[in-house]
Order: sequence, then C-alpha cells, then structure tokens
Amino acid sequence: MTVALPSVTDVESAAARLGEKVRHTPTMVLHADETGLPARVVLKLELLQHTGSFKARGALNSVLSLDPRTPDVTAASGGNHGAAAAWAARRAGMRADVFVPGTSTPAKLDRIREYGANLHLVGGDVGDALEACRAFADSRGLPVIHPYDTWETVCGAGTLGLEIGAQVPDAELVLLGCGGGGLYAGVAAALADTAVVQPVETELCPHLHAAVAAGEPVWHPSKGVAADALGPPQVGRLGFDTAVSRGTSSVLVTDEAVVEARRFLWQRLRVLAEPAACAALASLLSGAVTPRRGSTGVVVVSGGNNPAVP
Repeated sequence: MTVALPSVTDVESAAARLGEKVRHTPTMVLHADETGLPARVVLKLELLQHTGSFKARGALNSVLSLDPRTPDVTAASGGNHGAAAAWAARRAGMRADVFVPGTSTPAKLDRIREYGANLHLVGGDVGDALEACRAFADSRGLPVIHPYDTWETVCGAGTLGLEIGAQVPDAELVLLGCGGGGLYAGVAAALADTAVVQPVETELCPHLHAAVAAGEPVWHPSKGVAADALGPPQVGRLGFDTAVSRGTSSVLVTDEAVVEARRFLWQRLRVLAEPAACAALASLLSGAVTPRRGSTGVVVVSGGNNPAVP
C-alpha cells in the first residue's frame, strides 16, 4: 500500500515555517585534481547545522506544526534526531523525553543532555528505543517526534533540497546517505525533476536496498561504522515509496570506503564528519557512482556528531 508523498509545494511550506530558525548551510567546491573524478563535486556542509546534523530541520518543523500549547514531546533516536528534537522542543518552550539505545555515541548523548532533555537509555537498538518511546508517549498522551517517517519530518528535511537548488542550480546529481529515508524523500520532493537524487547506504545497513528487493519495508539488522545514524529497524514508508515511484534503489558502499571518505574529508579539507555522513562521498571516491564527465554533483555531508579524528 503506497502513501501520498510530499510535493515541492509542501517542502516550500515547511521552509516558510522554519524561516531563519535553521541555518542555510554553506557549500564547498571540489575539482577534479582533488577528487580524481571527471566531474565538479560540491559538498553541502549540513554538519554545520544546529545540533550538528540535518535532523534539526525535520525536528523543528515537526515541533512547530504542533499545537503551541503542547507542553511535552517525545522522540527516539540513535542520537542525532534525539539532539534535534531536544533542541527544537527547548526552542518552542516545550520539554522533551528522548529514548536512545545505550550503544549510542557518547558525544550524541552529551548533545541531548546539553539541550535539556530527559534522556532514557534503552537496551537494544533504535527499534527498541522507538517502542519504548511510543509506550511512554501513549501512557501520557504525548506526541512523538518521529525521526524519519512523518510528513512534517520529511518536509522539514526537504528544505535542505531547496537550498541545494538555489546554491547549485546546475547540479545533475545529488548524493546523500540514507537510513530511515526521510532526508532522501524530502530532498527528492524538493528537487522534483531538476536533479537525480541518489540514496547511498552501507552494505551493513542496507534498509532501503532490502526493502526494494522485497517489495516492501522489511526489518534488517544494522551493523558497522554507520549504524548509529543509518540504522533504523527498517526504512520508512515515505522513503520506500519515494524510491519505488522513481524506480530507484540505494547504492551500497563498504565500511572501508566510508572510513576512507571520512579520512579524505579530514586530511584534505579539515571537515570532521561522522561516519554515516561520509557514505555519499564514499560512493564517488570508491567508484560505486561515476558522474557524467563535465557534470556537477552535490554530496550532502549530513552530520558531524562524532569528535574522534580519523
């Protein structure tokens, strides 16, 4: 069963709601002598967003779409969305309870605490944290700020696509990491038919890839260097239906390629991204994706909440 998908008009409405409350993050141009690729590559540095990741966009759009009298919200996350939900709630004068797997990166847990949320550590993975969050929310009649599979989250994330369209109007290809699929669905809606939006996953977190192969979202274990950010229990319905409607699937990269892309960003550019944020660049540097000669492609560097230098 398919669901209705957001349009560019819906994303534009989210952009109007967010206004200047989120950062319009910068770009950085890489040329062939830096990458060895036959194309111009533009990095979209979304790791400079509030809370250190693109998640701030969807979380704030979700919070601002609630009745302003709502006193509390809840969220579940591998880390980045939890920090974003905590930040968004505080900005709106609300309180947040955030449920996170105990295996989450300490830097991400610190971010959540920094924004004043009540942090709940849960055994298991992100799926277990989401179940605990839903049970808590149901018992108190509170809204859940979903990390990737609601209209508000997807449209908020899609505002990143509107910025790409304005900053790099000649882009033919946009590459981005895909976990639950919210960023992919939002950016694809924002750019409509102006650029190919290609989701990238790791071989150890192939949720969209597995769903397309199965014909529906399916549970898949998450492992490896990117699991804390690209490891939902399964891809969201909006991300899956976006892929099906466009006849696409994800490109898969190895953990080794992700580590090498992260090292490239740090050693060549002094951009300190978290592993999951390097999957898109890894697809280019490893040859999993080959851009057309002379074209322009955009790589979304989606987060930086992992301080360890590669």
